[in-house]
Amino acid sequence: MSITENSHQLFERFTVKGDHGRSDYFALIKELVAKKQSEGEGWQQAIDAAYQLVRQEIEENSSNPTQTITFGTSGWRGKLGKDIFCRSVALVTTAIVKMYEAVDSEAELRALLGVQGVGAARQRGCVLGFDNRFAGELLACQVAAVLSAAGFAVHYAGESTTGVLSAAVLELQAAFSINLTPSHNPLEYGGYKFNAADAGPAASEITERITTNARKLLDEQFSYTTLPCRSAKDIEAIDGVTFFHALESWKSLVKKNRPVHGLDLDTTVGAFLERQDMVVAVDCVHGASRLHIRELFNNASSRRLILLRENADVTFGGVAPEPSTANMRKVVQVLSDRDEPLKLGAIIDPDGDRIRFTDGETEISMNQFGAMAYHFLHEHKKRKGMVAKTVATSNLANSLAESFKEELFEPRVGFKNFKPVIGRALVYFEESDGISIIGHTPEKDAYIGLLLALEMMLVTNMNLGDYLRQIESVFGAYYPERDAVGVTVKGEKLQSLLTGLEKYGKNAMISIGGQPRRIDNVLTIDGRKIVFDDGSWLMIRASGTEPKVRFYVESRTSSGADDLVAAAKAMLQEIGIL
Repeated sequence: MSITENSHQLFERFTVKGDHGRSDYFALIKELVAKKQSEGEGWQQAIDAAYQLVRQEIEENSSNPTQTITFGTSGWRGKLGKDIFCRSVALVTTAIVKMYEAVDSEAELRALLGVQGVGAARQRGCVLGFDNRFAGELLACQVAAVLSAAGFAVHYAGESTTGVLSAAVLELQAAFSINLTPSHNPLEYGGYKFNAADAGPAASEITERITTNARKLLDEQFSYTTLPCRSAKDIEAIDGVTFFHALESWKSLVKKNRPVHGLDLDTTVGAFLERQDMVVAVDCVHGASRLHIRELFNNASSRRLILLRENADVTFGGVAPEPSTANMRKVVQVLSDRDEPLKLGAIIDPDGDRIRFTDGETEISMNQFGAMAYHFLHEHKKRKGMVAKTVATSNLANSLAESFKEELFEPRVGFKNFKPVIGRALVYFEESDGISIIGHTPEKDAYIGLLLALEMMLVTNMNLGDYLRQIESVFGAYYPERDAVGVTVKGEKLQSLLTGLEKYGKNAMISIGGQPRRIDNVLTIDGRKIVFDDGSWLMIRASGTEPKVRFYVESRTSSGADDLVAAAKAMLQEIGIL
């Protein structure tokens, strides 16, 4: 059967002509992408045709989102065309406008948003961008149109990363930013991130206000006419929109705050380019970072700087676009073929707020790297201060803080929960590969992580794995792992089922790898973290952005993490979730 005949059958299977609601375009796209992966480029034309149907749905959908609009730990996410489309994005932007229109009469809201009034907010304006997802520019056009009509200046960055847009908020002294991204979610997702004037993830009080306003607009049958958009020129033609080069803002912020954090962008990049014994390989997974990495390295043509998956591809080649062991294999292979003794590999998610490392032999997740960054700034850069990490993160940083006689801040999952210690903590990081540092943005940023890794290697003259082992030889070894399971229940029903974990209380006994373990402590900051008498632990919580239950574990032995994962799954099965 020819590709044309085969693709025609697939289109008939997954689509209903003229009926977006009954069509499953992304199920079709996934089938087509799989065909392309196995049979070659001949399938690309069919993929393009399927995406044209998605674009039509995004432009034409006048219904309400299939899922209730809700801002989780990092914004609002949903399926492109079904939840995220022109009208729904315009509606949420209108909800933000209405929030700012209320600040003149609400002092508490002014403080939370960091603005003195709606007039000042309009003048300072919004930093606007999107990641590499399909129809990002089309959706950004709707945001710009709504903001312009409401009198807000728009600083338009085009495709960019979360960390870069946050830096731009600080450098331009903008009132807020909007980034159209679902971060590391699969190809069918779109998303919407809102950061206020501090450039960090919005506080819960703000996202609750946006959510309330959005739902009210839905109840009022919000009406919107989609603005056509075929290129960046259509956005720049909107009154009040100014295009700017966002990465320059990021560079400016890093250089300006060198006295605070001690990192030197120009010197570090220059030193790498001069050294012949060091190679850097970065996998962009087709995301927005592909537009920036070479520029971060001064656009130098060096065979020791290698970029992987740097072409535009909204399907991510059919993979889940997240920093993971599976996705890191390409980087590991590249490094294994190189002769340089110093090797740095990194993988970055689509919107550039997550990063994971390898030296070709040792994989370094943020559980380890965040602690390494704290050790590096404290001991090598001689900066003094506390460390901040989410409760689901490795306790290696806890051990460092205790030894350094520094404070530890350990909030629930979500970068916005670091707000109380911004400017005090040297490093703040979370288990899902997000990090930032003192003197930088209060938003997770893969690029600051990459700069940290480069400086670590240049200063210590070590690969990251060797540096980690040096730290562990003094402070002990920790073996973290994480996983997740999909669930069909959600909301209050899911939370009700999770209360079944309360039977696993202090002093209760649980079998881990066939051995009895006593529960030494239980933390309920975020979900349920169960700490055992040998210092190992497991934590179970509902995801704030996906229909999943996540679990995090940490063993003090290299072989124990898998046993803890198995125990977590057994608990979920026992309470009826699996």
